[in-house]
Amino acid sequence: QVQLVESGGGLVQPGGSLRLSCAASGSIRSIAFMRWYRQAPGKQRDLVAAVRVGGSINYADPVKGRFTISRDNAKNTVYLQMNSLKPEDTAVYYCNVEGSYGSSWSVFRSWGQGTQVTVSS
Repeated sequence: QVQLVESGGGLVQPGGSLRLSCAASGSIRSIAFMRWYRQAPGKQRDLVAAVRVGGSINYADPVKGRFTISRDNAKNTVYLQMNSLKPEDTAVYYCNVEGSYGSSWSVFRSWGQGTQVTVSS
């Protein structure tokens, strides 16, 4: 199967920046989608940003102009650069990757373990 390892969360003051990383490992054949979600306490998990194999990118309205998603295909890694952070960005952030793996090109959809981002003064 395919495993995802996230890093980069933490505590930051309003207006600050953080960069999240998510590295995929395993017998990966191809990656179609790489996404970031977030889930605040008591709320549903929402899509934050996504990048697909062709390079097209989309963002949730609350983060447009502040967050940037990027991917390093050679490293099977996706990043989320978060600038001008606000208290309402506080949440657990999860990466999600879809693609194919193994000799049979089986489809996988894996989730990272989640990383806490807290924006507070």
